[in-house]
Amino acid sequence: MTGPRYTPLVTSLPATVPFVGPETQERARGRPFRARLGANESLFGPSPRAVAAMTLAASDVWMYGDPEIHELRHAIAAHHGVAPDQVTVGEGIDGLLGLLVRLLVTEGDPVVTSEGAYPTFAFHVSGFGGALHKVPYGGDHEDPEALVARAREVGAKILYIANPDNPMGSHHPAATIRAMIEAMPDGTLLALDEAYVELAPDGTEAEIDPEDPRVIRFRTFSKGYGMAGLRVGYAIGARGLIAAFDRVRNHFGVGRIAQAGALAALEDQDWLAQVRAQVVLARDEIARIARDCGLKPLPSATNFVTIDCGRDGTFARAVLKELSERDIFVRMPFVAPHDRCIRISCGRAVDLEALALALPEALAAAG
Repeated sequence: MTGPRYTPLVTSLPATVPFVGPETQERARGRPFRARLGANESLFGPSPRAVAAMTLAASDVWMYGDPEIHELRHAIAAHHGVAPDQVTVGEGIDGLLGLLVRLLVTEGDPVVTSEGAYPTFAFHVSGFGGALHKVPYGGDHEDPEALVARAREVGAKILYIANPDNPMGSHHPAATIRAMIEAMPDGTLLALDEAYVELAPDGTEAEIDPEDPRVIRFRTFSKGYGMAGLRVGYAIGARGLIAAFDRVRNHFGVGRIAQAGALAALEDQDWLAQVRAQVVLARDEIARIARDCGLKPLPSATNFVTIDCGRDGTFARAVLKELSERDIFVRMPFVAPHDRCIRISCGRAVDLEALALALPEALAAAG
């Protein structure tokens, strides 16, 4: 009796996932975290209007969600001043990135990203057999010029950049992104991940013609809108590319409750403004806590602060471990030299009070 006959590609892949979830860590530890500050979720929560809409929709959950996601897609289009057929909606940016790679990448096709950038994109590329070409950051920022140069050198199908960036929290101004688009080599698509752009300073979001065939931009309801557990993201791009998603997407992947919640969240921009204000205050408080401990907080355009621990990755990993021992969940960049840092999500006063107590102890134990 034989088992499944896996493809050679699948057989060659490591049995890994991009992230180990806090729930997995809690099961291993045998107790919950006191402060969940590692996953860049919005601890400020979703709009009450979104919660009410999802509660109301729950009684209709016996029905599939609208496979065309008509109402939400049209609302997103109106919000951004684009046409509905320039928008596709999917299971978070992660799901949409997987679909984009599936559309464009076959085994051996070159794809460019940054060394140490958001790992889920690279996970998808490897899963479809693409050849990853990585360039280092320029300091604590992704390096647009180096990325474009590598894409030109290898003939990349896709070039991925996040603005603002995860894991460093840095950002480029709109003019830099515009210049990057203008420099894109023929046949390369820029995948612009804007998961955090609602939380970024004015002047970060670039004006881009949705019909520009050189770029597709991705947004999410997971960060500023506070609905990471809902898994709703969307992409804006040229009509032909957006239509291609219909060939491969899961047409019932965004459920009825999710569609109702995302629509209500989008309509409550006052709540998003309130969350932005709370994020600014929390960033300032995390920076203060870090400085009081002799650490260097890096400038952030996101809902987290990356903190330079002042030594190397071994020390930063020890700090991370000691924070976990004190029931504080945080994460850190994976790749040197950024692994000298830890990354702390914005939280409520009670969460940051717990951090302020735990961080000096963790540093002392790690040192």
